[in-house]
Amino acid sequence: MSEERETPERRRERLRQEELKRNPAGSIHGGGLPDLVGGMGWKFTGILILLLIVGFLIYSLFFR
Repeated sequence: MSEERETPERRRERLRQEELKRNPAGSIHGGGLPDLVGGMGWKFTGILILLLIVGFLIYSLFFR
């Protein structure tokens, strides 16, 4: 795929991989939230956030 037709997501991932090759010590502590969310689509990220909020609300209602 040429760089002109590369999607923004693929470009970000390619740049991140190049950065990890240049600086492997930066990934010792894991990727964190940007890597987690970067690998998912926006719909899945929204569903995950919604589930976390609903889970917290259920927890706070039943375990007070």
